[in-house]
Amino acid sequence: MKDALGRGTPKLDDYYLFLAVADAGGLSGAEKATGTSQPTLSRRMGELERTLGKRLFERGPRGYTLTSQGRALLQEAEALREAATRLCRFQLKETAPEVRITAGGWTTRYVARHLSRIWTPECAWRPALMASNSNVDIARREADIGIRNRRPEQSWLAGRKLSPITYAEYAVGPEVAGYVTLHHDMPTTPSERWLRSTHSNEIIATASDARSAADMAAAGIGRVILPTFAGRDVAGLMQVSPEIAALTHDEWLVCHHDARHDPPVRAALEGLAELLTAPERFAA
Repeated sequence: MKDALGRGTPKLDDYYLFLAVADAGGLSGAEKATGTSQPTLSRRMGELERTLGKRLFERGPRGYTLTSQGRALLQEAEALREAATRLCRFQLKETAPEVRITAGGWTTRYVARHLSRIWTPECAWRPALMASNSNVDIARREADIGIRNRRPEQSWLAGRKLSPITYAEYAVGPEVAGYVTLHHDMPTTPSERWLRSTHSNEIIATASDARSAADMAAAGIGRVILPTFAGRDVAGLMQVSPEIAALTHDEWLVCHHDARHDPPVRAALEGLAELLTAPERFAA
């Protein structure tokens, strides 16, 4: 396509090469950035100037210096750079492999709330969080990574020990009596089993999930047993007991032996290990 003066329309690639030359201030740096040879860059910049009918560079022994018209074009061409970045993010979101991460409800909530510390759309993996109090079968590839409360026993699973997890009772105040826990027909957790074995006659209410139980406690209904990293983040609740030694356990990252060296899984493992052992997770 040509304009009224018979000039053609610049190719989109020419604008990207222009940005590279402008950024580098010369052909040598632009060659390194783009992989395009210096003679080709020189020719393409000359063609761009002729097509636009504008002098974009002053050429000298120190390189290529933008003219006033070149600076004006640079300002307009920045939109191309931003568009390229957005397209790259879109491509990564579409093509980066999904890494399925399973954990209990409170740990999943913590990971979700703080995921931006270890993940951006430019990462080579896409997080898929799966909250479950029952063990999702990693051996059958129902998940890629599990955050568990014990070391894996199966020989085909690899485990990485993280930090100790402590538990305590939480309520709106120390005067609150009675406990809220999960329904009998819900998947059992160590904290629920401990509560039913030690305070079964003091259970005054149940809920279908841990978050609802905590909300009931925050409404003053009773006490609830929570991991201390979770309890301190529930608005309206305070710790009303010492840590419960019987419930303290090490946290483990678990994955299949065959998958742990896959780059996306490895990247997710490293990020999760950093997030889950960060001192601020356990700060009072």
